[in-house]
Amino acid sequence: MTEHPQRGGRRRPALADERAPRREDSRSRMPGVVAGLTALGLLAGAGWWARDKVLTPWSETCRATASGETVSFDPEQMHNAALIVQLAERRGLAARAGSIAVATAIQESKLRNITYGDRDSVGLFQQRPSQGWGTEEQILDPHYSTDAFYDALVKVDGWQDMRITEIAQEVQRSAYPEAYDDHQGEGRTIASVVSGHSPAGMACSLDRPEQAGDPEAVVAAVAQDTGHQASAQGQTVTVSAGDRRRAWGTGAWAVAQAKAHGITSVTVDDRIWRRDDNPKEWQAADTTAPEGQVVITLAE
Repeated sequence: MTEHPQRGGRRRPALADERAPRREDSRSRMPGVVAGLTALGLLAGAGWWARDKVLTPWSETCRATASGETVSFDPEQMHNAALIVQLAERRGLAARAGSIAVATAIQESKLRNITYGDRDSVGLFQQRPSQGWGTEEQILDPHYSTDAFYDALVKVDGWQDMRITEIAQEVQRSAYPEAYDDHQGEGRTIASVVSGHSPAGMACSLDRPEQAGDPEAVVAAVAQDTGHQASAQGQTVTVSAGDRRRAWGTGAWAVAQAKAHGITSVTVDDRIWRRDDNPKEWQAADTTAPEGQVVITLAE
């Protein structure tokens, strides 16, 4: 929950966690049913925890890796995290701004653009219309709410060198600022990858696209999120990012948007991420992308 300029002392209720299925007593089951439940139990046991849900082996998931640290979220959450970091890049802010904003959004909404919260709090940052952050409709636009967060952040003298707990007090007016500290590492990892400082650090495991991608929608999303120019030819979108670092950041952003836009591959330099590759990692590309450019292909 976020207030501006003042905030009440109550913390918003925690979002409901999804729990792993409870194991049933199999003693009264028929042998065939027991075998089936055992197999399902083994598969469930092979799942892994990632933030607010259990990710099973067939779950779609995105991973950001930097300096040996890996952060996993589902595609919706990573989509929002990548947008947050790229909007900081577009404003010319240091990667630390993106890491602060992502850590804040993890604490406030678990990187989901939610329509509820304590009192009138809504959105990625749980900003309150009654406290001057904008209308509910505006705050539920991730671009608006993220820019509003950065507008408040840059007004804090010395924010670049402050602890995130101090920044949380200044920007979020949080009654529990220490909670933001728990997510600093996640914010740094994602910001490092999506700002291009950790090349080939974003990879997603996704189902096949359900429909063809829309090249013009991707061109528009590139312009809105990154500020870069892009052009479409058939089902291929080419982005001119300017330099190698920005190209890798835009490539990471594109992988994080793959679920939403039907993206099937992303090429930066001589590396490519393919949606249907297993494992879901960047591989050597058959054709090298021009320096500073990102080549995105969409489902047909």
